[in-house]
Amino acid sequence: MWQLHQFPLCPFSRKLRLLMAEKNVAYELVRENPWEARDEFWQLNPAGRTPVLHDPDRRIALADSRAICELLEETVDRNPMINGSALQRAEIRRLVALFDENLYADVTAPALHEKMKKRLVLRQSPDAQVLRQMGRLLHGHLDYIDWLVDTRQWLAGSTLSLADLACAAQLSVVEYLGALDWKGHDQAHDWYMVIKSRPSFRPLLAEKMEGLPPPREYAALDL
Repeated sequence: MWQLHQFPLCPFSRKLRLLMAEKNVAYELVRENPWEARDEFWQLNPAGRTPVLHDPDRRIALADSRAICELLEETVDRNPMINGSALQRAEIRRLVALFDENLYADVTAPALHEKMKKRLVLRQSPDAQVLRQMGRLLHGHLDYIDWLVDTRQWLAGSTLSLADLACAAQLSVVEYLGALDWKGHDQAHDWYMVIKSRPSFRPLLAEKMEGLPPPREYAALDL
């Protein structure tokens, strides 16, 4: 069985967990706090980042969430998440890159630093100015998600895809940290609640970060 090295609020680990659940791929979780920089973990991934998918029996260690997702798409026939024509697959990959890179850099990463790392690791107070800027950028991303939902059945087209999972993974971390403001974004909110209600999302909603409880609405499916 695969071992998935991750930590609860890593959005890229969450994206991979959603994909593996949708494809019904079995795995066991291994908790990994990247800031601890364990030698054993760095041997699996010299970049020192989660997630890492490891099969010790076959001596396989896979790093980088996009690379792992692509491998699973190529090797697991169930429930394809990069599907359709070549143009449709390109659009899925474009959106995955947008959410993995831009949404993460603008919103998820500063939220994690200010609301998680400063509290649990650095023992510092969050910077209100950084959080305000993060909030402004969040609304820009939600505007774009609103437009995607208005013009398509799912974010990348007519079917659920890796783009939906990648976006929902980022937003779920921001929501856990109490930094997700849906005001004025009913379309994005309705789409997110559909994703959040899927069985693949349930393990994420049940998992908690020690010393950092989520807001009440995090586990709710009707707000």
